[in-house]
Amino acid sequence: MKFRRRKFLHLAAVAVTLPFASRQVWAQAYPTRPVRIIVGFPGGIAPDIVARITGQALSERLGRQFVIENRPGAGSNIGTEIVVRAPPDGYTLLLAVSSSAINATLYSNLTFNFIRDIAPVAMIGLTPFVMVLNPKVPTKTVPEFIAYAKANPGKINMASQGNGLASHLMGELFKMLAGVNLVHVPYSGGMQPICSVDRCKSHLVQYRP
Repeated sequence: MKFRRRKFLHLAAVAVTLPFASRQVWAQAYPTRPVRIIVGFPGGIAPDIVARITGQALSERLGRQFVIENRPGAGSNIGTEIVVRAPPDGYTLLLAVSSSAINATLYSNLTFNFIRDIAPVAMIGLTPFVMVLNPKVPTKTVPEFIAYAKANPGKINMASQGNGLASHLMGELFKMLAGVNLVHVPYSGGMQPICSVDRCKSHLVQYRP
């Protein structure tokens, strides 16, 4: 994970502006009370970890507490809606990830428009996707796994962090490009599919390290 903490620390203190105050005056006064950082996912996975590292650094630098709130559900839509409904005063922040863009195409009944209702502050990290196999699967390379999957259609599970999340879509893209039939098994968080690799004889896991 490439974490751009210094850049975020600089931008977070000056980029979010109150509607009725100038950027310079507001940045000097902000924050005067605790700030919430909403994470639309369970604890222990990449978005939560990034938010906690960032919150601690901001608390130390700005002298006010940055509180992390995990509000998982609906591919982070629940957490996003909390931020959208909060007063636009910079005291409720959202840790946004790729799911925010994905949700705009998957959900037709969203009560918010992400581009219109959320103002970006800074990009603070980049996370790669990794494919992980149970050691009992008799393959060592991606070509070997593709050949194995083609020889065993519908017999290999593909775990993800949940329906519609980036890990799920990455898996579906892999299936399409490789021409294999894997059974999608959605979980409710990031650690569950990673742990499940130890219990499943044939299990493909995609996750964010």
